[in-house]
Formats: sequence, C-alpha cells, structure tokens
Amino acid sequence: FHFSTLPNNFIAGMTPSAGVHVPLLTGSTPAAGRGSIPGAVFNVATSIIGAGIMSIPAILKVLGVFPSFALIAIVAGLAEVSVDFLMRFTHAGDTTTYSGVMKEAFGSAGALAAQVCVIVTNFGGLILFLIIIGDVLSGKRSGDEVHLGILQQWFGIHWWNSREVALLVTLVLVMLPLVLYRNVESLKYSSAVSTLLAVSFVAICSGLAIVALVQGKTQTPKLVPRIDYQTSFFDLFTTVPVVVTAFTFHFNVHPIGFEFAKPSDMKTAVRLAIMFCAVIYFTIGLFGYLLFGDSTQSDILVNFDQSADSVGSLFNSLIRVSYALHVMLVFPIVNFSLRANIDEVFFPKKAVLATDNKRFVILTLVLLVFSYLAAIAIPDIWYFFQFLGSTTALCLAFIFPGIIVLRDALGISTRKDKIIALVMIILAVVASAIAISTNIYNALSSKS
Repeated sequence: FHFSTLPNNFIAGMTPSAGVHVPLLTGSTPAAGRGSIPGAVFNVATSIIGAGIMSIPAILKVLGVFPSFALIAIVAGLAEVSVDFLMRFTHAGDTTTYSGVMKEAFGSAGALAAQVCVIVTNFGGLILFLIIIGDVLSGKRSGDEVHLGILQQWFGIHWWNSREVALLVTLVLVMLPLVLYRNVESLKYSSAVSTLLAVSFVAICSGLAIVALVQGKTQTPKLVPRIDYQTSFFDLFTTVPVVVTAFTFHFNVHPIGFEFAKPSDMKTAVRLAIMFCAVIYFTIGLFGYLLFGDSTQSDILVNFDQSADSVGSLFNSLIRVSYALHVMLVFPIVNFSLRANIDEVFFPKKAVLATDNKRFVILTLVLLVFSYLAAIAIPDIWYFFQFLGSTTALCLAFIFPGIIVLRDALGISTRKDKIIALVMIILAVVASAIAISTNIYNALSSKS
C-alpha cells in the first residue's frame, strides 16, 4: 500500500487512458475490489502511528490538558477533510496518485512539489525513527540531565553501546535485511506486529500511570498553559507542527484507497482510523504526562530510564524495547515510498526500480547511510518534528489539498468546499509561520 507498489509512470501522474483499474504491479491483476474496511483501517493506522506518539505527552506539558486535546481533535478533523478532498478529486480525474492529482491541477511543477514533500517528510521519518532507537538503546543527555539507555543500564557504559555503534549495528542487522525486500507485501506481517507493539506500549504506559495515580505518586497536571519567563504565548504554537506531523499519512492514501471498489469505503476507513489514532494519542498524552509531569521529555521513552523497584524497572524496559522494535519494523515501510519517489524524480525514464538490482541496492544503501548520519547529528526529535510539521508535512496534509480545491481544475468544488479549504490553508500558514519564527527567535536568543 505504498508508492513502491506502483509502476514508475504512476508516480509522475497517469495518462488519461490509464484509468483506476491498472494493476499496481506489472503483471498482477487489478487491485480494485480487493480491499476491506478493517484492512484499510489497519493500514492507515499503521501509516499514522509512527514516531509522532512519542512527543504527544510533551505537548500536554507545553499546552496543558484541555488545549492539547482540542488541538489533537482539530488536526484530526482537518486531516479527515483534507483526505476527502484528495480522494474526491482523484476519483473525478484520471490519476491514482497524490502527485497525479497535483499534476492535473498545477502541471508538472505541482507533481514535482508533491514528490519532493513526500521525499523530505519520509526521509525525516526515517531519521526520527533512528533518533528514537538511539535514545532507547544508548540514552540521551538533556541539559544537566543524563538518561541512560537500556544497553547502558544492563551492561554498563562501553564504547560498543554508544549511540553511534548501537545504531550502526541495528541498521546492519535489522533494517538492512527488511529494506532489501522488493515487494511491500513481504512486510505485511512485520507491519501487523509493529502496530500490536505500539498498542501494547500505550497499554503498559497507561497501566503504570493508573497505578501511580492510585498510589498518589502522580503530579497534578496543568489543565491550561502557564505563560511565564520560560514559556511565551508564541511558544505555544510550536506544538502545532508536532501534531500535524503525527497525523500526516496522506502519501499512503491513494495506494490504500484504490484497493476498494467503492470510494465511500475508503472514507469510512479513514474516519475510523483517525478516530482510533486520536484516542491512542489522547491516552498516551494524558497518562504519559501524569507519570512525569513537567519533567516529560520530547521523546517520552527517555523518561522510562529508571525505577525504584525491580518490577517497575522491568516494565520500563519492556515499554522502551517494545516501541523501539515498533519503529524498527515501521522503518522499512516508510523507506519503500521514499525510495520509489526518489527513483522517480532522479530516474524517471529508467526501468522499474525493483527490476534493476544495481540501482536498487545503491539507492537503498545511500538512504541508510544518510539517515544514519543525520540521526547521529540531530539530538532531539522535538525540533525535527517542528521542522517537518511546519514545512513539508503541512503541505501534504493541508496546503496541497486546499489549493487543489481552490484551483478546481475539474470543476467539482462547491462554495462550501472552497471556504473550508481557504480557512484550512490560512490556519496552516499562520500557525506554521508563527512556529518557525518563534523557533528562529528562540535559537538566536539562546546563542546571544
């Protein structure tokens, strides 16, 4: 259900004669009609729940409980609306891809813009996954605080369990064998396991928070944000890009949606998946914040680095290991669409990537090397989430669907659609501009 399952000419935009029932793989039978709503819900939820869940508790630390829940609900609602816009224009036109819809509205430049945003967003996702794995295995230093990784807790601090070495070994032994698969269907079982691991992480974390609440060990959460010398009003807007990134799955909507014979089924699946993920985010946000209060880190896994008793230590290790395994299994899924889009941009006239061994292996290794180097260089996932959520993820989730509706190249937009699209674009641009400006101001202030 990712771009890699599509022939190369699909990504750049299909010809009018192609239609929606062209096989997803050369020589395969048409995919339309094979999809089921439960299967699509699972696939969409897997696309949504990635690294974003780790920073949701930190949002509650910044905004407070009620504004955080409102923000998650608003972004989730807008995400559903934007997907509906995309699929309506897709079914009304002659394409089956996101970049194809953009090409129908804005020509080749629009298709290229969509592809670039998918590449940047997915490459950023791979880096985020590696940062999280590094935090779990080798710990993290946050100011004067030092949080040990599970390898350091179990075996002590050695050169071989440093962040650089631990990530390198993980890439070679775990990621590399998985990303070498040519067909995304080969990863369906690892995708299922990854989702179960994510749900188990939320369940264990919630259980620990409930026990701590009963024992009176939780901190009283703030219900609304506190504006003081540490947090300004504009700092509150830096949480918006984080939530936007957590709900950006639009690059996988078309491959999943065209498995259905009825377009309305995809709309139902998306709504159910978004509701499920919103509940997951609400749950981990509240219970994670209850557990750690104002000491909540931007990657909450870092907080599970110590416990006063052996039982608590066991659960803390289980939480961290389960989610580290989850992102390890999601990594190759995101890599599929990233690799396919990069190949389409740079080698549009070459044969299908999966059939060219040399190009396939070289591109795969280059992506692994660059994501590894970036994960070593970037210390905190919060800032990376803000960057993605303020730029490419925001474009994919809200700005591109909005301008497609306003452009109305197919003449199907209603007045209501255009009003909603305009409001969606204005909200996205304003929140993004404030978040970017605040981050730049804070960075310059800290240096001075």
